[in-house]
Amino acid sequence: MTGQKVRWGILATGGMAARFTADLVDLPDAEVVAVASRTEAPAKAFAERFGIPRAYGGWETLARDEDVDVVYVATPHSAHRTAAGLCLAAGRNVLCEKPFTLNAREAGELVALAREHGVFLMEAMWMYCNPLVRRLKTLVDDGAIGEVRSLQADFGLAGPFPPAHRLRDPAQGGGALLDLGVYPVSFAHLLLGEPADVAARAVLSAEGVDLQTGALLSYESGALASVHCSITGATPHSASITGSEGRIDVPNGFFFPDHFVLHRTGREPQEFRADPADGPRESLRHEAEEVMRALRAGETESPLVPLDGTLAVMRTLDAIRDRVGVRYPGEQGTQGEQGEQREQRERGDQGDAAEPVVTPA
Repeated sequence: MTGQKVRWGILATGGMAARFTADLVDLPDAEVVAVASRTEAPAKAFAERFGIPRAYGGWETLARDEDVDVVYVATPHSAHRTAAGLCLAAGRNVLCEKPFTLNAREAGELVALAREHGVFLMEAMWMYCNPLVRRLKTLVDDGAIGEVRSLQADFGLAGPFPPAHRLRDPAQGGGALLDLGVYPVSFAHLLLGEPADVAARAVLSAEGVDLQTGALLSYESGALASVHCSITGATPHSASITGSEGRIDVPNGFFFPDHFVLHRTGREPQEFRADPADGPRESLRHEAEEVMRALRAGETESPLVPLDGTLAVMRTLDAIRDRVGVRYPGEQGTQGEQGEQREQRERGDQGDAAEPVVTPA
């Protein structure tokens, strides 16, 4: 694939698909060649909006399109297992939106499919590809604050989200944790790895999804991570990492920061700012560039967003949901029953469902 444009297919036509495609079309080495929705009309409208040559009224047609190098899956996460699975089984490389799936079992199935077919798979955890977040990780890994002792991160939106909204719908994997909590949990994983123990509390809605959740993650090193998410109140979207020799504060937007501050004993605070050359802080271009770099290098997963890390995050999210009592339709039955019920709810998936709007604080 060296020296040629990477040809993208877009699966779904909602808010995230539009946001990602808008960044893709500005990349000189990317070409968006096809889009698919459950029906033809929204696919055609999306294609006209972005100048995409082919529009499909069905996911399977996109999955079989040999002219597509990689598919970006942007359905609500309740449909990720089916949508990404179709593409992987057809030999397509896949970038799948976060949260990767509803649960760790589904995530493991996708990873197994990718490895079986020898194709690329990556979770669209754009935070991990952000240049300033990568700089922060390097500082921590290099011992700039000594041994990490504690971490705090939060992500909350004010709402209100009515009961009929996707974020309140159990059949679509609603609740604060999977949509928003995946960010602070992934941030903790980036710097500390998988926790040894999980404690959590939540406020649940009448529908049985979490309106806000707090979790305390404990690590073998003795470090603790406190993470919080909410769809009932706007939080600072801040993060702080404290070590034995200093602290790093990310005052706002820790998953797409414009700056962070390094504090070390006996030294003046040191500020690190985003490079304007990296583009707008909310840009998704960096994860697209990482996918294309990996494909050209013949890699089947990204070292920035490794699949084993994605599985570990999904196990942590499962553990938090287990502690607070959130279950989605079909999760408590046999595997066969789960698959049947998953297909039923995915047939009702709304590809154009509204996404939470994330703006710089």
